[in-house]
Amino acid sequence: MDKNKVEMFAQELFDAERGRKAILPMTERDPAFDLDMAYAVQMENVGRVLTMGHRISGKKIGLTSLPMQKQMGVDEPDYGHLFDAMNCEDGRVSAEALIQPKIEAELAFILKKQLRGGQVTAEDVAEATDYVVGAFEIVDSRVADWRIKLPDTVADNASSGRYVLGTTRIAPKDVDLKTVAMKLYKIENMINKRTTPMGTNPELVGEGIGAAVLGDPLVAVAWLANKLWSYGVALEAGETVLSGAFSAAPAAQKGDMFRAEFTHFGCVEARFI
Repeated sequence: MDKNKVEMFAQELFDAERGRKAILPMTERDPAFDLDMAYAVQMENVGRVLTMGHRISGKKIGLTSLPMQKQMGVDEPDYGHLFDAMNCEDGRVSAEALIQPKIEAELAFILKKQLRGGQVTAEDVAEATDYVVGAFEIVDSRVADWRIKLPDTVADNASSGRYVLGTTRIAPKDVDLKTVAMKLYKIENMINKRTTPMGTNPELVGEGIGAAVLGDPLVAVAWLANKLWSYGVALEAGETVLSGAFSAAPAAQKGDMFRAEFTHFGCVEARFI
């Protein structure tokens, strides 16, 4: 592997995120840019972020739906890292800090035990999980116009951006996560509709069930634990794991508000300010 290229692409992505200026796809500029190099780029920038004083708060899983995998020409998901600064605890997301955000509704697992060893099952995930909540992941690409192939998004930390966690906490053994249903609504843009009260005229922009996430969100988290262990990395107690989107991700911009309504898990809201 060309370490100079790894450092070069990592620096480009690092600068793109902070300067809010997208770069050209790496796969278009270097035919040799593959998944191994892409994960090396991701880890290079994980190190840079840790050096800045941030901490890893969890992991995210992407490409969990079969249609998205087919679109990318792959047969498994990908993953990225979450950092403490990505957590929008009040549901307010700074649109100006992002480049081209989209929003996904999913379930988040908060772990109470470590998951490691390479043979993690869905039952192990349920045992290791403190609770599950509804969540938003705000994905953002540092690659121009979302013109990505799998190595591009992997290098770009799986297009991670921000996340919002809901407040209704349920142990995974208390609900069949495969059957959890979600409806995603977009509220009228409050920049363009200043006289419209917040919460009126919601538009249904997505819906899905937990089974859309690798058949079961528990299976998705088990996949992640086993994939990470192939690199000698464990999922740690206290980490948040975003398990994958229930539906396609609509674009978001300043002034937008979104509400995801889950069965069992209540509502999660995000406002782009």
